Amino acid sequence: MPFINVKQLAGRSEEQIAEITRELTATYARITGVNPDNIWVAVEEVPARNWSAGGVTFAEKAAEKAAAKARATEG
Repeated sequence: MPFINVKQLAGRSEEQIAEITRELTATYARITGVNPDNIWVAVEEVPARNWSAGGVTFAEKAAEKAAAKARATEG
């Protein structure tokens, strides 16, 4: 029984997550011939404060980007 685990930043809609699971299942089934009923997909959403790259969380990166945008519109 194949198990596909997707980790992503939180914020996608229920509709987007449902489409992701449908598309992953369909693609895996098409390529491997496995019955779609036997393919499991888990989508784990990670808060931006708990995920980082280069030692900086995505929450910090978003705050930095918002601050830069605010500075640009002030001047």
